[in-house]
Amino acid sequence: MKIVVQKFGGTSVATPSARNQVLKRIVQAKADGQSPVVVLSAIGQKGDPYATDTLLELINDAGPSVPKRERDLLLSCGEVISCALLSALLVGKGYPARALTGGQAGIITNTEFGNARIVEVLPEPLLALLKKGIIPVVAGFQGRTPAGDITTLGRGGSDTTAAALGAALDAETVEIFTDVDGIMTADPHIVGEAHTLATLTYEEVAQLAYQGAKIIHPRALELAKQYSIPIKVRSTFSDQPGTLVAHGVHSPGRLHLGPDRLITGIAHLPNIAQIKVQFAANDKQRETELFESLAQAGVSIDLINVFPETKIFTISESSLPAARHALAAAKFEAAITDGLAKVSVVGMGMRGVPGVMAKVVNILNSTGVEILQTADSHATISCLVRASDTQKALCALHKGFNLGK
Repeated sequence: MKIVVQKFGGTSVATPSARNQVLKRIVQAKADGQSPVVVLSAIGQKGDPYATDTLLELINDAGPSVPKRERDLLLSCGEVISCALLSALLVGKGYPARALTGGQAGIITNTEFGNARIVEVLPEPLLALLKKGIIPVVAGFQGRTPAGDITTLGRGGSDTTAAALGAALDAETVEIFTDVDGIMTADPHIVGEAHTLATLTYEEVAQLAYQGAKIIHPRALELAKQYSIPIKVRSTFSDQPGTLVAHGVHSPGRLHLGPDRLITGIAHLPNIAQIKVQFAANDKQRETELFESLAQAGVSIDLINVFPETKIFTISESSLPAARHALAAAKFEAAITDGLAKVSVVGMGMRGVPGVMAKVVNILNSTGVEILQTADSHATISCLVRASDTQKALCALHKGFNLGK
């Protein structure tokens, strides 16, 4: 049995015409001799009646005392609606199908409501359907606890569902269908010269995702890499081949080795704030108190630079109220600058190559983009810039590293 997991995002099921394209992809897989397992996100995006963000606003209106268990129960409904609808459409076209919640599909999680981790996937429910020629249509973004409570997997959870099912079923591939032709060198809405990349490694895609590229959830990539399940990112609405994500890819026959790809792509994270805290040099106790107070407030920090008398780091602007309260409670005086963004160049080929940072700095300086802070790893160089300079920085870096076609 040649199993393929096909995951469709919210835009792919948002309208009748979009759903018809989804049906074509599923039917084509059947025609190709594959056994598709379909994973769906909730219909549409924020503002649409059944979208996850819409359901989230609905329950937030009930106040802060809503139990997390009940919150997850409501949020899981969007994907269930998608599955029931698409399953009915498949049956109407003569293809036996069965809509399933995540729990019914065998996805078992821990009890961390709102951001549950998958602890086990039972393949038997889906294999039993596939052997009967029935197409399973599975609600993404959710599972169930051993006690039977419904949980949600957090942002990007449908990708994680697809990867986990692909691993448990030993699928030939996991196809992630979206509204773009594949993984691109930069955000095409910002960089006009951005284009689709044919092949990428798991590591490259993970780095792009962590730095803000809206591609595949990193947790899904970790699962796919661990179990060596290839991922194909394709468009629901075009016949472009998309991007293949795997350990290493080459065509059969003669092997031609070109130069290493220094930079894979450019990513960015908006809505960033920078915090500077100063106190007496080498006051280790206060240094510990600073980071512990933020951690206890649930504030995640990034781009950390620690000097004897100054600690500089960034946070998401959405965490500013909690950060201000924590800093004030611990009696820290902080200089806070918001309205910033992080832009990053990503590429496994930069490892051990001298001069990449110098080139990044030169490109941004020559374009008039002020660099407020930097951080780097073996595969990523990130620069903190003003939000108003985001597009200028992304376009300059894309052009400066010759990422256009």
